[in-house]
Amino acid sequence: MYEPEKDTVSTSELMLFLGDRFVVTVRHGEGEPPAAVERRLEADPGLAREHGPAAVLYAVLDAVVDHYLDVADELQTDLHELETAAFSPDGDGDGDGSRDTASRIYTFKRQIQEFRRATGPLAMPLIRLAAMGPAGGPGPGSGGPGPLPLALPTVDEAIKPFFRDVSVTPQPVTERLLVEHALELGTEFRRGCAVVGLSQDEDGVSAELADGTHLRSRYLVGCDGGRSTVRKLLGVGFPGEPATVETLLGEMEVTEDPAVVASVVAEVRKSQLRFGVAPGENGSCRVAVPADGVAEDRTAAPTLEDFKQQLRAFAGTDFGVHSPRWLSRFGDATRQADRYRVGRVLLAGDAAHIHPPTGGQGLNLGVQDAFNLGWKLAAAVNGWAPQDLLDSYHAERHPVGAAVLDNTRAQITLLGAGPGATALRELFAKLMDFEEVNRYVTGMITAVEIRYDFGDSEGDGEGHALLGRRLRDVPLKQGRLYELMHAGRGLLLDQTGRLSVSGWADRIDHVVDVIDDGDVGEARGTSAVLLRPDGHVAWVGEGQDDLDARLPKWFGAAIAG
Repeated sequence: MYEPEKDTVSTSELMLFLGDRFVVTVRHGEGEPPAAVERRLEADPGLAREHGPAAVLYAVLDAVVDHYLDVADELQTDLHELETAAFSPDGDGDGDGSRDTASRIYTFKRQIQEFRRATGPLAMPLIRLAAMGPAGGPGPGSGGPGPLPLALPTVDEAIKPFFRDVSVTPQPVTERLLVEHALELGTEFRRGCAVVGLSQDEDGVSAELADGTHLRSRYLVGCDGGRSTVRKLLGVGFPGEPATVETLLGEMEVTEDPAVVASVVAEVRKSQLRFGVAPGENGSCRVAVPADGVAEDRTAAPTLEDFKQQLRAFAGTDFGVHSPRWLSRFGDATRQADRYRVGRVLLAGDAAHIHPPTGGQGLNLGVQDAFNLGWKLAAAVNGWAPQDLLDSYHAERHPVGAAVLDNTRAQITLLGAGPGATALRELFAKLMDFEEVNRYVTGMITAVEIRYDFGDSEGDGEGHALLGRRLRDVPLKQGRLYELMHAGRGLLLDQTGRLSVSGWADRIDHVVDVIDDGDVGEARGTSAVLLRPDGHVAWVGEGQDDLDARLPKWFGAAIAG
């Protein structure tokens, strides 16, 4: 049995610490930690003597997390084999796409989610310890949790009401699922078609493609990235700051021993947080390393030799990297379009804003642009949109984009080198121990705390904490709220049964149901809530007259009769 040295803490004290600081950790790991702790400490009795209590904590958590992740990885492998057999690679569905197979795939995914859910509260303190390291520096192979380490229990509490199941999905999978859904809805994709010109009049927009084709539509949305041709053709300004630093990012295989990689990375990250080598998928590694200045041609992808050169410059070794799967670069350029709408042409995603990827906010920001704009365009096309509905897209999303740009600027500063940045990180680390600060930053990074300014018009329930916010997925007697919103329509949640949306029934669902018992937060005690198709609360009240006065603002004129 391993006996801790006097300058460390005992196993029982470790578990008491975990219980006090991370209560959920002990509950999820019930029955596992003691045996796992003893095995890990016995296996490496010099760990504590060399690195102190923080390293012991790291080892303890690592032992427990390993168990859950091993099971989840096994399930993930089985799931991949099942999906490969069930569906053809080209998406034509030539495989066994039966309902039974789909049910098995769903079951696998649920099991994987459960194991990773159990691992989460253990993994976050592990990540934080790895990030701090034994002397306050980054830990082995962390790959960069970012300058704002969020305590997972706080993250879980903040986002759970909105997302009951949280899983990590590779971006290519997300893109494939979105494409498949769009195709099911009849969307036509034309890839490799560059826009070279556009013009608009009071009835629609004409676009010219590089091959000479001309297209005509009622509206056009430029989602063509940070170097947006549509934005440039519109003459929309894109103020901000150019890139001052660049980071190379890629996925490749590494021949060096993982323990050596972890040790070297830990040392480098004491002074350079934009450096990391972290395990990826299928035996690969995700590699990040500062670039040698800012590339003149940022459209050109870096080479493997560029990575090797920079790895040697910062780490003294290139770790034997080879067989790259993809290579890219990103900078800290931060810009935002000064207008999101010019007549019948609108901008969304990176065409409207670019920023460093710190915090992983870019995808969410762009998707929420699309969600906000999509239902408003549908209303315009279908002829019931209020006159200023499309203008509300810029009014609501431009401030959100500006806020993301500001917080990524702050995070880039935190990632900097030198004593000033180090002192700032140490200060933030202390501030993040306050639950209120952690909750605020969590809401900011995850975007669940967004509140649109709906003004102070009479009848809008101004002052209610829910107005302008996205209502959480509250439990109802007949199910859950979000399950009722898949059709992309407005929704009146009426807990009185006395209200009506008869003049708007073609665009709003009237749900008479009661919020079930449970922690429903600010929704508790509300008689009725009107939701826009994007889930944001447009009205809170109980009177029919107030509701009738509010409906036209978002859903246009009522249908006579």
